[in-house]
Amino acid sequence: MNRHERIARAIRDSGKSKSEIAKLCDVAPSAVTQWINGESKTLKAESVFALAKATGYRAEWLTFGVGPERDHDEDHGNITPALQPHRQPKPYPLISWVAAGERAESPDNYCPGDGEEMIESTENAGKAGYWLTVKGHSMKSDGSPSFPEGIKILVRPEGFDVINGKFYIAKHRDGETTFKQYVRDAGTEYLVPLNPAFRTVEIDGEWRIIGRVVDAKITGL
Repeated sequence: MNRHERIARAIRDSGKSKSEIAKLCDVAPSAVTQWINGESKTLKAESVFALAKATGYRAEWLTFGVGPERDHDEDHGNITPALQPHRQPKPYPLISWVAAGERAESPDNYCPGDGEEMIESTENAGKAGYWLTVKGHSMKSDGSPSFPEGIKILVRPEGFDVINGKFYIAKHRDGETTFKQYVRDAGTEYLVPLNPAFRTVEIDGEWRIIGRVVDAKITGL
């Protein structure tokens, strides 16, 4: 499900008209139509949060399709949703890219709790999970998902599967650590940027995947 499909679903489920959504988000009704149809390539952060408040869906899910869709579900009429397992938010440390690379070499180089700050998530990143701050523009795209510079990403460094199309942290043997989409095509594995201005890297003996990205957050707004 891409971004405009998530937005269309959220607006439909809210029971509000396009005009009502437009008023709540302080935009023209035509802008809402563009969001729904995917005609709008960018969506301002303030619009995302206004739309989240208007529909009851989480801003992170609307933007990236990650994490829970809503903070909580309400009963509608005589339909009672099945209870879903609920994880209490758990704090994970925000660390540097250098520290992430060092931790891949030896768990002794990093202990849970070390970091600049702690950020909570309901996603399971394991005992040694950590947050990183996205650097540069290689993972920023005009569509969805998009990970612009400054977005926080939660990494599960142990016990993860490598799945085609998901997002991972990889380390080069020279010490470089990068965030890319994993793509397997015709038996060959690649690290793919979402920004076409950056080059795709074939995974060989020089690279190894050291963690899977399981959550993303916009912070500091």
